[in-house]
Amino acid sequence: MAKAKIEHVCSDCGASHPKWAGQCSSCGQWNTLVEEVAVPADVAVIGPASSAPTLIGEIDPRVGRPVATGIGELDRVLGGGIVPGSVTLLGGEPGIGKSTILLQLLAQWTGPALYVTAEESAQQVRLRAERLDAVSDSLWLLAETTLPHVLAAIDDVKPEIVVIDSIQTVHDPAIGSAPGSITQVRGCAQQLVNVAKLRDIPVVLVGHVTKDGSLAGPRVLEHLVDTVLSFEGDRHHALRLLRAAKHRFGPTSELGLFEMAGLGLVGVPDPSHLFLGDRRTGVPGSSIAPTMEGHRPIVVEVQALTTPAPPNVPARRTALGIDGNRLGLLLAVLQQRARVAVQQQDVYASTVGGVRLVEPGLDLAVCLAIASAISDRPLPSDLVAFGEVGLGGELRQVAHTPRRLSEAARLGFTRVIAPKNSPAPEGDSIRMIRVGTLPEALAAGGLI
Repeated sequence: MAKAKIEHVCSDCGASHPKWAGQCSSCGQWNTLVEEVAVPADVAVIGPASSAPTLIGEIDPRVGRPVATGIGELDRVLGGGIVPGSVTLLGGEPGIGKSTILLQLLAQWTGPALYVTAEESAQQVRLRAERLDAVSDSLWLLAETTLPHVLAAIDDVKPEIVVIDSIQTVHDPAIGSAPGSITQVRGCAQQLVNVAKLRDIPVVLVGHVTKDGSLAGPRVLEHLVDTVLSFEGDRHHALRLLRAAKHRFGPTSELGLFEMAGLGLVGVPDPSHLFLGDRRTGVPGSSIAPTMEGHRPIVVEVQALTTPAPPNVPARRTALGIDGNRLGLLLAVLQQRARVAVQQQDVYASTVGGVRLVEPGLDLAVCLAIASAISDRPLPSDLVAFGEVGLGGELRQVAHTPRRLSEAARLGFTRVIAPKNSPAPEGDSIRMIRVGTLPEALAAGGLI
């Protein structure tokens, strides 16, 4: 038997080092080396090749088509469904609903499915499945933390989909490290990836997250899998957001919206009505923006509040749902290009409903909301605005203008402030006010 050895593994890239150092020589990150105990294999065994070279024209493209999950919002993010042989990593805060949505997925799967619970007992999962009405005759349940036993169960059940909840609690005795260590997580994930590719079955891994919201474990874990999904939201509120940080089989720009109900997670087909349902009109510091998340237009409310900063104290800038660096940039443009006095103001800006938006089309709405709060003048209730704001104070057009205008018109808005080069709207249900600079947009909104 090989003798155990001590090595230092980078938690960011997974590179091994013979001794500890402050900086990883592979990826350049600081203070990421973690001590691990590893047992090297005695003999390297190379088995037969899993596949032979094939002419690309002879490969059937229909084999790798996505299989619909039956959950519309999940299929939207995945580009139609789960691809056979793919490995998906699902991360999110504790209690956000990861196990709930996976149980709902497995309950609707048409073939045999295996749910490996490495954190809860089988009885706990059964009780949750009863609450969700997700008890299925084709769903197999295994409460196990040892990887060889999990692989043996896959051989016995021969499922068409496997869920591991979670990858951080599964360990392989052949790897001489503690459960949850970098070496264990990387080794177990690699073996499960091999099983998925060889058997052509989709595997879903549930991952823990750190305090800052990133996936726990080595960064190489995200490189091993095909898809990385992030479940976001406040567990004390009903709204949940599903995003794809990585997806080898489709775009990563789509957004899935769920609402936590009594029978589990329910898709939100019309998020614009949800975000504007409790809106108050005639209040300063509020603006409406038609945004795009992938191919879906969403109309959201942007709110801003400003208060004078105390003397000799730096002004505060707080952003919720908006990128903080972008907010600082927009405040600088308002100060220098539009002469809006924000320098001595504490500024609080947020998107209503808990949604996080990063697209540039939100810039103009944020600026209008801040200017409205400072001037204490409300914007017209039938007005929406979108456009990217440049450092020179100019407004730049953004993509998918017709879809933004159509969604705004559907919700009853009749006027829109947009960059001057934006395409004309279809029909006459909404009137476009084209402006070229930020001061012109503030004047069009009646703020200066």
